[in-house]
Amino acid sequence: MADKSSEPEDAELVARFLGGDRTAFDALVVRYQRPIYWLAYRYVGNDADAKDVAQRALVQAFVKVRALRDVGSFRGWVYRVAVNLALNVVRDRKPAAELEDHVAVTQPRERLIEDETQRHLRAAVTRLPPQQRLVVELRVFAELPFRAVAEIAECSEDSAKVNFHHALKRLRVLMNEENES
Repeated sequence: MADKSSEPEDAELVARFLGGDRTAFDALVVRYQRPIYWLAYRYVGNDADAKDVAQRALVQAFVKVRALRDVGSFRGWVYRVAVNLALNVVRDRKPAAELEDHVAVTQPRERLIEDETQRHLRAAVTRLPPQQRLVVELRVFAELPFRAVAEIAECSEDSAKVNFHHALKRLRVLMNEENES
């Protein structure tokens, strides 16, 4: 695996791309395709839509990168594009009957309990207010620092921390409600 310190920063790749080096954008695609896919997947909940959102986000970045004011903020900008596209997919969906998860009887009991807990947690995250959900998705699942979360969520770092704190409190309440029912 290549030494991360030898890899060019996003700002350098964007600047090279804007200067005519098309391979620089290819490097950005390689860097962000999987993280954007997983971010989108947590919103849309299926592989096909997540792949579509990731592809559309990167195409949009390719087309509109010249409008980016701060080339150093590429990551936050492309994540924000992906989140907006994912939210559009979710909003445009027709309500569908939820399919029951069929679990093989052969799975160990502990695994079944863990899977059920994860399913409840994912469902609880979807019930958070949009800003809190975004902060949790970026901080926990994308493992971004609060500075990057704030940039993507278009708020201050302190606001991102407060939203995260309130989201965790809300998740505890939602999970307790699930356990009691």
